[in-house]
Amino acid sequence: MTAKRIQEVALAHFAKYGYDGSSLANIAEEVGIKKPSIYAHFKGKEDLFLHVVQEVFHEELAFVRDYFALNSHSPLHARLYEMLAQYQERYERNDKMKFWLRMSYFPPPALYDEIMEQVYAYLDQLELLLARIFTEASATGEIDSIDANQAAAAFMCLLDGNLVEMLYGGADRFRKRLDASWTLFWRGICK
Repeated sequence: MTAKRIQEVALAHFAKYGYDGSSLANIAEEVGIKKPSIYAHFKGKEDLFLHVVQEVFHEELAFVRDYFALNSHSPLHARLYEMLAQYQERYERNDKMKFWLRMSYFPPPALYDEIMEQVYAYLDQLELLLARIFTEASATGEIDSIDANQAAAAFMCLLDGNLVEMLYGGADRFRKRLDASWTLFWRGICK
């Protein structure tokens, strides 16, 4: 239980203060333990951070898979747009989403390779999932007959650009960019 609680508190600290701004002493204090007790569960700050990264990235991928499975009855247009729109809502109320985005775009330089390995694994799996979705939609005639891999790659660019706008520009700019880019993307793939 303590290791889980340490990770929960560490996640909140890393999401709010980043890797460099978080300290094991502050994490331990909030958990209600002494700093040396953290070492019974983790080798140090780097190990704790990498455990949090791995857990959050797996949970984010599970969320996306579950989202598409639960909404498989909805039209593709609605599923894809709502997926994009949900990022803002989730970012505003969820430490895991804040952490996930922060680490995806601003990994600590000392852990860059380890973090980016996880980021690319996540992105590759998401792109494969989207390619399958586009293949199905094309086969049923919901969208034009297109190269599903190209459509998935284009959607990933749409997602990436909108997430960057959300991080730097805020909610209003995110919504403006989302609506404009979504309209043109959808026109490009639908009948």
